[in-house]
Amino acid sequence: MICLSDANCFYVSAERVFDPRLHGIPVGVLSNNDGCVVARSPELKALGVGMGQPAHEIPPPIRRQCVLLSSNYALYGDMSRWVTSIYTQHTPDVEVYSIDESFLGFHGFPTDSLEERCRAMRRQVLRDTGITVSTGLSTSKVLAKLANHQTKRDPDRDGVAILLPNAPETRQLPEELPVTEVWGVAGRMAIRLYELGIQTAWDLRVADPKRIRGRTSVVMERIVWELRGKDCIELDDMSAPKKQIMTSRSFGRLTGDLDDLREAVRVHASRGAEKLRRQGSLTRAVMVFVRTNPFREDHPQHRDSVVVALPSATDDSRLIVTAAARGLEALYKQGYRYQKAGVMLMDLCDRAAEQLDLMAEPENDEQRGRRDRLMATIDQLNAEHGHGTVTLGMSRPRSAWRLRCQHRTPRYTTRWDELPSVNCS
Repeated sequence: MICLSDANCFYVSAERVFDPRLHGIPVGVLSNNDGCVVARSPELKALGVGMGQPAHEIPPPIRRQCVLLSSNYALYGDMSRWVTSIYTQHTPDVEVYSIDESFLGFHGFPTDSLEERCRAMRRQVLRDTGITVSTGLSTSKVLAKLANHQTKRDPDRDGVAILLPNAPETRQLPEELPVTEVWGVAGRMAIRLYELGIQTAWDLRVADPKRIRGRTSVVMERIVWELRGKDCIELDDMSAPKKQIMTSRSFGRLTGDLDDLREAVRVHASRGAEKLRRQGSLTRAVMVFVRTNPFREDHPQHRDSVVVALPSATDDSRLIVTAAARGLEALYKQGYRYQKAGVMLMDLCDRAAEQLDLMAEPENDEQRGRRDRLMATIDQLNAEHGHGTVTLGMSRPRSAWRLRCQHRTPRYTTRWDELPSVNCS
């Protein structure tokens, strides 16, 4: 059996663990630069605030009733690792799917014991972390997702639901569920399924797998089998490697300072290189772009980009950052106030299938080994201690390019200097 465990309203729940005053009131967490609502408590949902709604569009009467917080990713990442460590105490087979979702394998466990096992796990997670999780059990990942969906629709289940492939309730749920609610079905794929007359999850379950494969994709064929209870999807199937990697952000305030732009581009290039290594790819070219605010008609406008080719395909942060810095030097013009800069890694290839350039300077095994160990160490330290723990070059805390985080709570679990103080006198 497979279990999908999902933390409820994770960002808000993590904030409430360390600030009990937030319990029972409408709470939202904002995106980067405090732009849009990306997480909502049930109380905020009840007020009609939508996911992705810009903060400035929330009506003042509602705004006065709620608390909106800046994203605190250091806290959320650490809480996520804490929850995952508890999962591993109940089964060694844990696949992390996202910051708040994990698939747990209970293969070989007695089926009739799994519901109580999941309840015990939920109690431990709540006791040790303060986070509430919902769990869905079935014989495949897609059905486990649907079971998890059922726990949230039915509070009487106490956060645990089991969907066996041929049980009557398993059929009832897919018959009621739009096909767009099935994991892996969205966008253009949903349109293709509609064209085939597939409207609900049940329609997809009873469809001819070969026809689905011929008209859509092999992954969609596997989803059909998953809906029938056969476990045949790997997480990699649901997150194919990207052909390009973009990292960019709008600045906290406009800036014409070249040092601000250099720092922003360096951070974005480093972050892109981390993503590149995570998906096992190499890049052959780096695009850098800058732009002013197009809505500030009182300011002179500059929007441009440049592509810097690399001598050979690489995932080395040092080479990627150096190339991005050269691109910025070519783009920068004095007299402009920039709003955004970014980096795109282009022309990606699979690291395992790397083709060596005969004209490039050869790299011996020792050099390659040192480079790979350095990059792996940087990635490991940043994963264990928080993003940005190890970077290339210094970052100034008050740089203009940095995000607005005017409502961020303390990073309680990763920063000694942000721990609450208790006066015992």
